[in-house]
Amino acid sequence: LPDILTQKSPRGVVNVPKTRRTYCKKCKKHQPHKVTQYKKGKDSLYAQGKRRYDRKQSGYGGQTKPIFRKKAKTTKKIVLRLECVEPNCRSKRMLAIKRCKHFELGGDKKRKGQVIQF
Repeated sequence: LPDILTQKSPRGVVNVPKTRRTYCKKCKKHQPHKVTQYKKGKDSLYAQGKRRYDRKQSGYGGQTKPIFRKKAKTTKKIVLRLECVEPNCRSKRMLAIKRCKHFELGGDKKRKGQVIQF
């Protein structure tokens, strides 16, 4: 893993630049990519599990399936969405990085010998 992904600024925040030159599978060469954070899409109402669950829940009888309450993790793995900036390409790919409590996209870079201001 490149050190830029695990670069921590003084406040313990993982800071990732908004653009990155990396390999594009479609262009078959290194290109600049736009970096954003992946977000989960809205759950479909028509997925088989959701339809089954709604059918089971309907009618009398309260909650039918256990509600999960024993959460083990305090953080999520950060997933970056890389989009090629080439106008004819625009291909996207995901890149997972390590777990972190604080994630920042395109924050100011840390400098050596700089006084930390609070």
